[in-house]
Amino acid sequence: MWGLLALAIIAETIATSSLKASAGMTRLVPTLMVVSGYVLSFWLLSQVLKTLEVGIVYAIWCGVGMAIVAVVGVVWFGEGLGWMKLCGLLLIMAGTVLLSLAGSGH
Repeated sequence: MWGLLALAIIAETIATSSLKASAGMTRLVPTLMVVSGYVLSFWLLSQVLKTLEVGIVYAIWCGVGMAIVAVVGVVWFGEGLGWMKLCGLLLIMAGTVLLSLAGSGH
């Protein structure tokens, strides 16, 4: 199931990153990537939720996805990476690890 969650996160981050390239959903290929990425991501999430807790899954999906999109923004879209953004990303990663541990019965 964790592999499906990873694929759901990848699909979601591709979809979210494609939003910028879609120019307000006016460019066909990026718009199709947005729609198909979100559909695939939610379908994969629905499969993961058959066996894992919704709170843990959603928190990991959001947290990891948010961190990846922030990195994509810096690398591909030239967004800044100040110390506050870096601290925020580190806190997201720490929270994701703690939630994962809580979900595994620790």
